[in-house]
Amino acid sequence: MKITNVEAIIVKQKEIELIGDGSQDTVVIKVYTDEGIVGVGEVDSSPYVVKSVIEAPASHMVCMGLKYAVIGEDPFDVEKIWHKMYDLAYYHGRRSVVIHAMSGIDMAIWDIMGKATGLPVHKLLGGSFRDSIQAYCSVLMPDNEDEIKRIADTYLPQGYKGIKFGWGALGQSPEKDLELVKAARRAMGDKPELMIDIGMVWKDLKGAINLCNAFKDYGVYWVEEPFKPDYLDSYKRLCESTDMRISAGEEIGTLFEFDELINNCNIDIIQPDISRCGGITIAKKVIDMAYKKGITLIPHAFKTGILMSASLHIIANTPNALWLEYVNQETVLSKTLVKRHFTIDDKGVVTIPTAPGLGIELDEEVLNFYKVEV
Repeated sequence: MKITNVEAIIVKQKEIELIGDGSQDTVVIKVYTDEGIVGVGEVDSSPYVVKSVIEAPASHMVCMGLKYAVIGEDPFDVEKIWHKMYDLAYYHGRRSVVIHAMSGIDMAIWDIMGKATGLPVHKLLGGSFRDSIQAYCSVLMPDNEDEIKRIADTYLPQGYKGIKFGWGALGQSPEKDLELVKAARRAMGDKPELMIDIGMVWKDLKGAINLCNAFKDYGVYWVEEPFKPDYLDSYKRLCESTDMRISAGEEIGTLFEFDELINNCNIDIIQPDISRCGGITIAKKVIDMAYKKGITLIPHAFKTGILMSASLHIIANTPNALWLEYVNQETVLSKTLVKRHFTIDDKGVVTIPTAPGLGIELDEEVLNFYKVEV
C-alpha cells in the first residue's frame, strides 16, 4: 500500500469570534492510498497556514510541503514518515504550525493502518487498559455568576462529574479570578470536580502562587496552563511552591518540549493535544514519559469528534489516564462533523471506539457545507 495524496480541507463557521474557542473552525486531513483506504485526521491550528505548510511545493531537497514528503510512502512506515516530515520541514519550522500539520497527517495515517487491519487504533498502539472513561464538561469561563450557574445546571444533571472553566473572563485580575472560582463552586455545589484553565495569561509568579493556594479553599482540582509554555522556570517554581495540581502541555510539540515540561518542571498533569503535539506517534511516547514520572495524562481535546476519537484511543492505551475532555461550547462543528458523535451516559462516561481505525465516519454533508474554497 502506498500513499497517493494528502488533502487539507479548511472548514469554519460563518462568523469567527475572537474568543478561546478552537471549535469554530478546523482543518480536516484526508490521506489517500492506492488501495482506496482514506485516513482522516484533524489539525488544531491556524487553518490557512496549515494548508500552506502541507501543500507548499518543494524549494530544494530539504524544504517542501508535507504532502510531498509522504506521497509514495507505505503508511505502515509511520515512524519513518514522521521523521521524514520533520526533516523536510527544516527551513519553515520544526515547532508550532509545522508540528500541528504533521499531527493531522500522522493521525490520518494511524486511521489508515486501523482500517487496513480491521483494528481500532488503540489495539495497534499495544492494546487497551479500559473500554470507557469519565468525561468532564469543558467550557469557556463566563463573566457573570448567572451564566456560570446556567452551565452548571445544564451539564451536571447530564452525568458529568466535573466542569472545567477556561479562558473567557479569566486573567483580568487576581480579584476577578478568585471571584469567578467562588461563583463556580457555589453554582456546582461541593461534590463535582472544578478545574480552571487560566489560558496562559498569568505573568506574576508570586501572584500565581497566592491564587493557587486560594483556589484550594474552593476545591479546585487543577489549574491549567497558568503561564506561556516558554516560561519553564515559572512552571517549575510554581509547582514547587503550591500543593495545587498544575497541568500543561497542550501548546507544545515534539519529544524535546515534552521532556522539558515533564522532567524539569514537576507538573502534575500532562495534556498533549493529539492534533498539535506531533500526532498519535508522539502522544504514544508521551504516555511512556509520563508513566515513568508518575504523571497523569489527560489529552487536551477542544475541537471536534475527530480529535475526540484520537484522544479516546490514546486514553485507552494510557495506564494512568483519568478524564476525557468533552467540549460543550455551542459551536456548529464541535458535535456535527462526525456522524454519531460521542455521547456520555448518565454517569458521565464515554465508551472507547472499537471500530477499525479511529472508529468515526465524517459527515460529508456538514464537511462540504462549511468547507472553505481556497
